[in-house]
Amino acid sequence: MKISPSELKARLDRGDKFRLIDVREPDEWAIARLTSAELMPMSQFQQHAEELDTTEDIVVYCHHGVRSGRVQDFLKAKGFTDVKNLTGGIDAWAAQLDPAMKRY
Repeated sequence: MKISPSELKARLDRGDKFRLIDVREPDEWAIARLTSAELMPMSQFQQHAEELDTTEDIVVYCHHGVRSGRVQDFLKAKGFTDVKNLTGGIDAWAAQLDPAMKRY
């Protein structure tokens, strides 16, 4: 399942309860990030997955959506039932919703 930048923004604006997880690396996180996100780099994700509840509502994102798509597949294989991938990643978020956000 995917979520568009505008759909994610609407959920954030409403104050919906879900975990927003950035799977990029710390150097990318330092460039740009969504303020309510938590960093769980893909390179260390197997360790972090143990901290997550399989019934949680989770949205994952990366730079363009490829790595977060892999993380989404990994979580689904582990029995997670509600994981969404941000279409186009943080780059799409910046392009569509936040032109002041630094792009790389």
